[in-house]
Amino acid sequence: MPLDFTKYFAAGPMEFKLRNNIGCSWKVTVKLMNGRVTLDQGWATYAAVHQIKIGYMVTFKLLTPDTLKVIIFDDDGIEVVNKCGKHDKAFAAKE
Repeated sequence: MPLDFTKYFAAGPMEFKLRNNIGCSWKVTVKLMNGRVTLDQGWATYAAVHQIKIGYMVTFKLLTPDTLKVIIFDDDGIEVVNKCGKHDKAFAAKE
């Protein structure tokens, strides 16, 4: 994530909701490591479920102090619309 994002994050791990383009939410842990913001627990599963591939661009917008809107673009620059399907209940965020 961009370095400018680091001003919004504490030094310790924080839980965030990733909200996609149709309103589904997913829990991930975000942490600051070596001065950079990294997505930790929950991100690998999110990326697999949403079929994020090498060459895709993922954008993040801070909506609330604990919610990031995520928009995924494929390698042709077309927005990927993800339906809310079955996923690991451990990472499903409560609204």
